[in-house]
Amino acid sequence: MVVPTFYVLTKQVITVTIHLEFLIEMAEITVNIIDREGVNHELVGPTDMNMNVMELCKAYELPVLGECGGMAMCATCQCYLESETELPEQSDAELDMLDQAFFVKPNSRLGCLIHLSEEIDGIVLRLAPEHH
Repeated sequence: MVVPTFYVLTKQVITVTIHLEFLIEMAEITVNIIDREGVNHELVGPTDMNMNVMELCKAYELPVLGECGGMAMCATCQCYLESETELPEQSDAELDMLDQAFFVKPNSRLGCLIHLSEEIDGIVLRLAPEHH
């Protein structure tokens, strides 16, 4: 990779070109989302951008509302964990929000609180039904 040329002004102009080789390895994981029609979508997301599952679903234009913008205040990103993937224990805020949601199951989670990390690579989640 060639970095832009820098010019150093002295009595004459000296051109300095710096050549650097970078090994940039963008860490990506796969998140499997089963939509409300039962279709599996294999999503690929970066682990270095602090994204969550709700944001990834929206980026792929899946029907996830995320009305509160990822603040864990609406449950419109509710999904069901369908793999054996270990997730952090549910917080009181997540449990409180799910307590007010529709279609809650023992494996219900809020997509906005599942952050993309190497630990969840291959996770399988099913979108919860929309409530009207």
